[in-house]
Order: sequence, then C-alpha cells, then structure tokens
Amino acid sequence: MQDKFTIGIEEEYLMVDRDSFALTPAPEALMKACQAELSDQVSPEFLQCQMEIGTKVCETVAEAREDLCRLRSCIAKHGKDYNLAPIAAGCHPFSDWKEQHFTSKERYSTLERELEGVARRMLICGMHVHVGIDAKSLRVDLMPQLCYFLPHLLALSCSSPFWQGDDTGLASYRLTVFDNLPRTGLPPKFGSWGEYERTTGTLIDLGVIEDTTKIWWDLRPSDRYPTLEARICDVQPRLEDALALAALTQALVRMLMRLRDRNLRWREYDRFLISENRWRAQRYGVSKGLIDFGERSIRPFDDLLDELIEMLAEDAEALGSLKEIERLRDIVASGASATRQRDVYAAAEKGKGGEAVVKHLIEEFHEGL
Repeated sequence: MQDKFTIGIEEEYLMVDRDSFALTPAPEALMKACQAELSDQVSPEFLQCQMEIGTKVCETVAEAREDLCRLRSCIAKHGKDYNLAPIAAGCHPFSDWKEQHFTSKERYSTLERELEGVARRMLICGMHVHVGIDAKSLRVDLMPQLCYFLPHLLALSCSSPFWQGDDTGLASYRLTVFDNLPRTGLPPKFGSWGEYERTTGTLIDLGVIEDTTKIWWDLRPSDRYPTLEARICDVQPRLEDALALAALTQALVRMLMRLRDRNLRWREYDRFLISENRWRAQRYGVSKGLIDFGERSIRPFDDLLDELIEMLAEDAEALGSLKEIERLRDIVASGASATRQRDVYAAAEKGKGGEAVVKHLIEEFHEGL
C-alpha cells in the first residue's frame, strides 16, 4: 500500500454585504488583494458574488487546517475593507439567482452559452476533497467502492435548506440545483482506466467537452491532479466541520486501499440503491438514517457513524486524524448546518429570519480564525 494519502480541499464562498446580508459582487480590487497574498490559491467563481479557494497539497489534516485557516482569514480580512463578509453555505438563504451576474471569463461565458437557464441558476457552493492515489488504475478501481459512502458524506455536510427565502424542506437543496447540469450524479462504473479514458474521450473527440473538468460527477478522477476528487459535499460554515469531512474522506480511501492489500474489497452496490441513500441524505441530512443494504434495514445515522468510526480507527490513527473524525459525532448529535440554520430562522423576529441566518453564517465562518 502507498505510504501517503495527501489531501487537498477546495471551497466556494459567497460574499455578502455586512449591513443588508444580501449577496454582493466581489470588487476586482478585493480579488487582486487576495491574490497578492494567496496567489493562485484563490480565484473568481462562476458568479461575481462567489470566490473559490484551494489548499496546497497537504499530507495531514493538521497541515490542511493551517492552510485552510490562512485562506479563510485572508478573504475575511480583505472582504472587511469593502464591507463584505464571506459565508460558506450551499445556498444563500434569501438572495435571488436572477439578480446575480456572471464573472467575465471565457470558461464561464462558454458554460452560460451551452447550458442557458440551467447555468443561470447555479447560485450554489460546494466543497471538494482530493485524496492522492498514485496509480491511475487504482483511482478507477476504488470509485465504485467509495461511492457507497458518498451519501454518508452528503448527510453530514448539508448546509442548504433555504432557496430564495423559502424553506425547501430539504437539507441540501444545492444538490437539487446542481443535478440539473449534465454529467452529474453518481459516476458510472469502469472496468479499467483505459475504459474510463475511452468513454470520456468520446465526448472530448466529438467536441462536446474540451476535457474532463466538464464532468461533474459526485466522485471523479481529477483532470489535473493524481487524485480522486469527492465533490458531493455542501461547503461547510465551520472550519472544523470541513476538516472533519476531509479527514473522513481521506480515511475511507486508506481503508479501501488497506482492504485491497489483503485481497479484499468493499461490496459494490447498484447505483439505484446508492441513489436512494443519496436522496435520503439530501432530504433529511442525518436525521432519518440511511439504508444498510447488508442488513436490509434503515439504521439511525448515529449507529452508522459509530460503526464507521470503529472500522476506520486503524486508518485514522495512521493518518493522525482520529480526533477530527470523532468530531463528526457532534454533527450527528446536534445536526449539521441545515439544522442550525433552521433553528436560527425560527428564533428570529418575524420577517428577519433570512438576515438572521446570514449573520449566523458569518459568525460560524469566523470561528477559529
């Protein structure tokens, strides 16, 4: 088994006015100030009110914490100069997507032309976790096994219950919006790296897409890095929750590699069944449990997490991330961000719920910085 399982974390943030709490385009001067300090670790996103960051390649979660804290702190610091604050949530609680403007960049202009109304609704923010896997063949081999755990990651990450001022009833409405794009959802199963290249190459050769960055599955081999990239999570308001999810993703990959070293593998279930758990996670978060296909029962999420932590203990110890993974129990006990946002909304003065939620998200973004 390979010695190191490097990780990298990408996050998308929304910029809000500190007084109105509404979305506001990030001024070009703000982006330049951040890039002067962070170089290519920060970049504009699809909409002018969004910014994207990416950590360096990190060997441990502790290393990722240091870099992610630096990135978040920089954007918060420079945003304040323009009376703006970043929030990390899958959707803004009340701003209207029809009032947002696209970033002037060829890639985004092309997306708008190709996808039309589907692209214009993309007022959403996710979190992507890269885990380094040396061999291309192993990236494809691990994908259908790791897919089993994608609903678990989604349930723990849900941070988008509101859309344009309405409570959607879902814990992750972001995924509903994202799934309107082509080439999204659970990835298909490939028998080899060659089959993956032939399949995706068909679209590239026909000029449908220029490269595999235009394939937006919940889990994919990265086009640019020697990694598997888990893309299913809503972005996290709290720094420590983001790190806990990154630690879980890293440990899951190591566990599957450990099984492989012993001539074992995680059972691969049909996409139809995994999609049902994906929907349950999207709808309920951690509150209603997921289907245990082996036991053929719906099990409470706290039971599933306890079992998962026990199974990953060896890997978490080796990676130095057991503390971060055990933090996930707090998310299950008190609810993910979607639950906290609803609680804040319910406690707010009538007509002020959305603003109260954004203020709450600003406060959570700054925790630990």
